[in-house]
Amino acid sequence: MTATDILIVEDDKNIATLLADFLKDRGYIVSVAHDGNRALHLFEKYGARLVVLDIMLPGADGFTILSKIRKDSNTPVLIVSARDTKEDKLNGILGGADDYIEKPYDIDILLAKIDGIFKRRYAVEELVSGDIKVDKQGKVVYYKGNKVDVTAKEYELLVLMIENAGKVLDKDYLFREIWGLDSESEQQTLTVHMKWLRSKFEKDPKRPEHFQTVWGVGYRFVE
Repeated sequence: MTATDILIVEDDKNIATLLADFLKDRGYIVSVAHDGNRALHLFEKYGARLVVLDIMLPGADGFTILSKIRKDSNTPVLIVSARDTKEDKLNGILGGADDYIEKPYDIDILLAKIDGIFKRRYAVEELVSGDIKVDKQGKVVYYKGNKVDVTAKEYELLVLMIENAGKVLDKDYLFREIWGLDSESEQQTLTVHMKWLRSKFEKDPKRPEHFQTVWGVGYRFVE
């Protein structure tokens, strides 16, 4: 399955299909789940760059899904629901949703909000952290002004670490984000790739300043 830009979680199949068609016309890769349990399965297995989330769903409800996503991911979540009480909106926003839109909604406004989230979150074309510079458009990495050859997985891991600088990222999260839960690779490959990044971007790979190990948990990138 292709990596997903937007996961639509909506039990009304007509609404879900209509929204998916609009988003596909704008160039997004879209997946759809009609119940909460399916949504969690798809997100945990394939991830998404944005989740458009209804609240009233068969299986796990929207607030449960939001809580599970927020346990180890900062993926944007846009709640779209007919539940319009102040309490529902507060539960959504305080639970970590990026926005809360009431049904029925104006499709143009919803699409504009989605485009805005992608522009703010993903339009950055260059990452700079100390002596490391990443050209995200060309997928080229430089260290102290010199181009560094990295593999596809090294590149993905490097970008994920820099974008989450200062945060402790546990090994399960990193492995799932880079290799996916259905990968045939062993989690040990994460350790190997971290070693390779250190060899390319640390003054002393045996005493890493940037790609730090947090024992018993995972790794942290320090700028």
